Order: sequence, then C-alpha cells, then structure tokens
Amino acid sequence: MSIRIGTHEIGAGRTFVIAEIGNNHNGSFEKAIQMVDKSIAMGADCAKFQMRHISEVYRERTLIKDGEDLGTEYVLDLLKRFELTVEQHRELVKYCEERGILYLCTPWDTRSVEVLESFGVPAYKVASADLTNLPLLDKLCATGKPLILSTGMSHQEEIQVTVDFLNKRKAQFVLLHCNSTYPAPLHDINLKWMEKLRGIHSMVGYSGHERGTAVSLAAVALGACVIERHFTLDRTMEGPDHAASLEQVEFKRLVEGIREIEQAFGDGQERHLSQGEMINRENLGKSLVAASALRKGTVLTADHIKVRSPGQGISPQHYEKLIGRTLQHDMTDGDFFFPSDLKDERIEPRAYSFKRPWGVPVRYHDFHEYRERIQPDLFEFHLSYSDMELDLTKYFKDTYPFDFVVHAPELFSGSRLMDLATPDESYRLESVRETQRVIDITRALKKYFPSTKRPMIVANVGGFTMDEPLPLSVIPEYYQRFAKSLKELDMDGVEMIPQTMAPFPWHFGGQRYQNMFVKIDEIVDWCRKLDLRMCFDISHTRLTCNHFGIDFLDFCRKIAPYSAHLHLGDAKGLNGEGLQVGDGDIDFVALGKILKSGCPDASFIPEIWQGHKNGGEGFWIALEKLEGIL
Repeated sequence: MSIRIGTHEIGAGRTFVIAEIGNNHNGSFEKAIQMVDKSIAMGADCAKFQMRHISEVYRERTLIKDGEDLGTEYVLDLLKRFELTVEQHRELVKYCEERGILYLCTPWDTRSVEVLESFGVPAYKVASADLTNLPLLDKLCATGKPLILSTGMSHQEEIQVTVDFLNKRKAQFVLLHCNSTYPAPLHDINLKWMEKLRGIHSMVGYSGHERGTAVSLAAVALGACVIERHFTLDRTMEGPDHAASLEQVEFKRLVEGIREIEQAFGDGQERHLSQGEMINRENLGKSLVAASALRKGTVLTADHIKVRSPGQGISPQHYEKLIGRTLQHDMTDGDFFFPSDLKDERIEPRAYSFKRPWGVPVRYHDFHEYRERIQPDLFEFHLSYSDMELDLTKYFKDTYPFDFVVHAPELFSGSRLMDLATPDESYRLESVRETQRVIDITRALKKYFPSTKRPMIVANVGGFTMDEPLPLSVIPEYYQRFAKSLKELDMDGVEMIPQTMAPFPWHFGGQRYQNMFVKIDEIVDWCRKLDLRMCFDISHTRLTCNHFGIDFLDFCRKIAPYSAHLHLGDAKGLNGEGLQVGDGDIDFVALGKILKSGCPDASFIPEIWQGHKNGGEGFWIALEKLEGIL
C-alpha cells in the first residue's frame, strides 16, 4: 500500500521527511523563507507550516482570558504574535514551488482548510490535538486529499474510532506515532508501540519531539514511512516548539542517517553475498585442497583431502560429496578442488574467433600454462606490488608472438593505494615513483613481446576517499594533480590508459568512494584535455549507471571513441562487479553493436571475478558467450 503526495510515493520504500517549521519562524516571513531554503539544504522532502484562525480554534471566553489557566494564556499569547497572514502563506506556497520543495500545512480549523484548498495543496497534516476532531476530519476527507495524522495525546480506543471514521470515508492516510511533550522524555516515547499501531492501520510513521536524532532513526529502522521533526534556526528562541526542535546541522545528519538506513535495508528476501564479503571469503575462508599429489583416476578418500585457506576452492561443506569420486585430472599438493570435481566433466578452452584483438588476464607464474592452452592476440599481465620485485628472467626466456598489456597494481608496499591525484603531496610523489616502476617494468617486458608497438598500462589513477564522496567543486583539482603527475612520469614507449571506475570500488574487502573517471561527461572532457585514451571497464560502468540512474548504452556510445582497450564482465545492482557474462544487467548484444561501430579496433579481455579459478574456467565460459557477439 502506498500514497502519492506530489511527486512522492509514501510507503514505497523511501521515507518521507517532513521539516516541521510550524510557527518556529516566530511570525517573521523573512525567517520563514530562510527556513524553506535550509529545509532544502537539509534534504527534507517537505517544508510544513501551520495555519490557525484563532477565533475558529478557541472559545470566546478563552480569547478574552476570562479565568483561563496560565498555560493556555501563555500559548494563546504566543500564537497571536507568531502567526503568519494568509497572504504570506500564499507567497510561501509560490516560493516552495519555485525552489522545488513540497509545501504542506496543518489546518487547525475548517476555515483554514478552505483557505488551503484555494492554494491547491496536495495533502494535509493533522495535529495530534485534532485526531479526535471528527468534524474537521470530515471536512478534510471531503477534499479527497491524503492525510497524515499524528496520534499524540490520544488513547488507543480514540485512535481506533478515528481510523474507522476515515476508513468509512475511504480516506488515504498515514498515522504517526507521537508523544506530544516538548521535548519528550525518552522513557515516555514507547517506540515499540509503532508495531501495535500498524495493527490498527498499515501505514505508520513517526513524529518526534525528543532531543537528538537517535529515536527518529530507530523509528525508520522499525519501518516508519514518514518522519516528522520540528526545525528551528535557534533552539533557544522564544516559543513552545523550539526546545523540541532540531537545528540545521542536526536535521541534516538525521536525513543523511535515514537515507543510509534505507540503503542498508535490502529486500529482506534472501541472503546475498556482497562484493566485500566475496573478497574476504576468497582471502579468509576455507577450501578443500589436495593433501598430496594426486593422479587422474584416483578414487578420493579422506586421506586425499584437507581443509586450508584461502577460500578459493569448494567449501568444506562439500567434503562428504567429494569422498568416493573419481578424479578427472592430475593435482599437485595443495591444489584446490572446484565444483567441476563434483561432476564428471571440466570446461576446457578452444580456438576462439573474434573480429577484434582479444586476450586473457594472467600473472607471471601462470603465463606459460595459458599460452600452452590457447593462442590469443594478447595477454594482460595483472601486477601485484610483490610482482614488481620479481626477476623477469625467471619467467621469460624467449620472445613470444603475442601483444601484451600491463595492469598496474592498485596498491603498493605497506597497503598504500596508488593515488596520482591526492592532495597529500608526499603521497602523490610516492605514487609517482611507484607508477614509474610499473612503466619501467612494462618497458622491460617489451623485449619478450616485440610485436607490441606501444604497450598500454591500465591504471586506477586514484582520486578515492574513505568516508564520503568529494564535493563536485573540488574534483577538477584532483584531475589537475593527476595531470601534474603525468608530466612527471617518463612514459616514453608506453601509454597509460585510466580505466572507467565504479562509484564504490573495493579495496582490502572494504568500500571506498571513487571520484575520478566515473561520470561520462567528465571522462570525455579530461580525455580531450590530457589527450588520453581509456580502458573501458564495462562492469564498472554498468554499476555507475545503476547508481546514478544513467542510460548505460548512451554512456557506451560516448566512451567508445576514447576506448583503447576493454574489460568485459557483467554487473548487477550497485556492487555486483565482474559477474559472468549473462548473469547481470548488461545487454551484450546492444553493447556489441555500439563497440563495433564506436571502437572496432579496441582489444579486450574477459574480466570475470575469480575467472582464473579451475584453470581459467570463468574465462572460457565468457569467451564462449562473447564469441557470437564480438
């Protein structure tokens, strides 16, 4: 069930946040305008006010202060001083429309409803004090507009009566759990009662008057579809609501917290492994491995199998399934058992045919194994920081009839991420030195692969942050520092090609924010300025488009002319990176058409998460699927 108010779909998964300005403008129209602007800056969905015609709200005896309680006299005095005029409210409606934020208002009497109807407001908020005011509710139901009703100060039986009244009139409405004390003591809030309230009516939110934001965030975690909090410019100002209100910084933190909680909810349907978990599972998990060298045809027993890290083979939960099976291939001590060992067949490579140069990713240590099994156009050497210390002559003895590409390490010794754009000058210079080492290694490799005219170096050039993405205004400074680093590098005979990046890269099993070479217009602009070509990482780009709601194929059309090399893998959601072709969101047939016309000569490799496992099984599956497309 959901309710639409303006462009907002309440109850569809995104919490509707109301900045309750009320009378906290203290009668100043200028302050009211200022508070609308701040509501937008805080990320609120709605700026809400209150409207009263005092003579319609209070009895005459109370208005002339004939024996009324001091508390009522005090409130009445403030209301008379702090009300805005009808015309000022009309101006606020126009201003909110211009600024792109929803104007809502709480009418405290039927005359105010009539005024607000003339404004064309899309919905109404009902104060706790009027939850039992059936004549006012009847007037509101007649408008046909959605209602949001606070339930403070009411008994459960009264809430039920009002819900029955509204249901009979087929009203669309949300109930807000609420404690109408300003500020509300924590021990009085009874947040768990939201669940009971949901038994009375399915759409439930929370209107908070407590200090701080923790309870409101907890209400979101408990399923609140609406959060309403009072907002003030200064909590010490005169007036009954200021003490229970949030100032701008606190309100902004509340909205940010709500949006973070929403991201963390998931669908709750099943347990998915995240990208970070998969990385840590690979590094820290346990696998079944060969306890000794084994020959093809061996009938496996417990003596042939042991459990060891890392978690790159089949889980120890398959131990009993493995016992008694006949081994279909030779194994050395410590080799992983893979899912194919639970079957009777193993996927092997064959001769593939593509209309563009193609290859596979390798490390030094497995290059010879791959070249004996396939004949690609190129090999892409993925370097780790430890590979940079190796003696090339131990791995390469001859010249080879292949081209090659180098993928630079993303981190160097001491678990420091490569960053040619960082504002930390010593860190940037360290990254320049390490990148120069990669360039020198690439030049050294060229003598073993003489057919490669100008080897390409794929790099993540940096520009990441740990806790939040960079403001758009400072990102050009990062590109300028990257340009400075390029000038300091001796790249004679090689070409650095930055790869397109996803907004949330993973390092060490944890998430970072990526700020460079993510958005297409920015990429094209800086490719032109710096005379760069790109490694178009298809999987990264699909994640970018999923996150920002960008048209993926349009991105592909724009990046293709600048693409020198392609990394091909599927992607899903926001962090499902490097999936097998066909397992994600990418339409490879449509993509293939764009690549054919936009970058017909760009080389490619299949970049599949853990595709090298089991003798490159993931790569062979991907190449099989891509052959008919590329």
